[in-house]
Amino acid sequence: MSQRSRLTVAVVGATGVVGRTMVQVLAERDFPVGELRLLASGRSAGRTVSAAGRTIEVGEAVPEAFEDVDIALFSAGGDVSKDLAPAAAARGATVIDNSSAWRMDPAVPLVVSQVNADDLEWHEGIIANPNCSTMQLAPILMALRDAVGLDRVVVDTYQSVSGTGAEAVAELEGQIQAHVAGAPKAAAVYPHPIAFNALPEIDVFLDNGYTKEEWKVVAESRKILHLPELRLSCTAVRIPVFVSHSEAVHVQTTRPITPDAARALFATVPGVVVQDDPARHEYPLATKAAGRDEIFVGRVRQDPSVDGERGLALWVVSDNLRKGAATNAVEIAEALVGRDWIRARSRRAGPVGAPA
Repeated sequence: MSQRSRLTVAVVGATGVVGRTMVQVLAERDFPVGELRLLASGRSAGRTVSAAGRTIEVGEAVPEAFEDVDIALFSAGGDVSKDLAPAAAARGATVIDNSSAWRMDPAVPLVVSQVNADDLEWHEGIIANPNCSTMQLAPILMALRDAVGLDRVVVDTYQSVSGTGAEAVAELEGQIQAHVAGAPKAAAVYPHPIAFNALPEIDVFLDNGYTKEEWKVVAESRKILHLPELRLSCTAVRIPVFVSHSEAVHVQTTRPITPDAARALFATVPGVVVQDDPARHEYPLATKAAGRDEIFVGRVRQDPSVDGERGLALWVVSDNLRKGAATNAVEIAEALVGRDWIRARSRRAGPVGAPA
């Protein structure tokens, strides 16, 4: 369909940390919003959210709320997405979903805006936003894939508590205050106190010994990069940082590449910033990445354990709420508008099927 100059946009989960960031990013990037519908669960409906200088009342996320919606940004969890994304798509909305519900469905594109935007062309009403850790890794791996090929990747993630949500942020704050007061640190969100700690447990453990979070990085990277056989291993760790995920990445390439060549390569990727001057203590930091949309890479060095200059070690940091979630979703929406790939479904098709 031809795009109207202004669009009706719904944000589902608008009272959550990522949902509020989506609203903020839409305004910052001057996305062509005509009507903004903020939706949430029944218990949050009726609350108000400030957006673009206005106060908007939050409605309840029910199928009828998506009538005449052009784009629906979902950040309300997998169960909500499974129930409501097909209903929204059936009413003509193009859904960009931030949960894990649809990511591995072969009929649903899984997209990082600067890596595989062309996959958006075959969407049928639902598009998946990747996991935040996968998001910041994919553009770096894409650059190496295209230049020298990928043989094997090992990534260790150091993830902030905002990736869990507002309750985790509050828990870390409370534990820090308890430490200062000499009081016990109460843990409810995580199985152990997160303050001054590192927890190698994000999401549930699977039968293969990996956590679900770790396996998301493996499976999603393969799908985004169109490398279904890529050898990739991940260890995911929660650390006491409020915003931004950090990753230690070890890559074995097919052909040789030097650290200088890799830095030059990364600098050409849209949205990637190279910060790599160890003599001046310049490298990506979680605190500096917070509030930014870029992916920062540094500490690029040769891995001597790999023969033939085919090994690199590097450090990657990005704001998990912005590029790791909200900003990528809005960038996907921008690509859909720019390429005229928003497809009204309500008058030509029923709901898409259940997720695989």
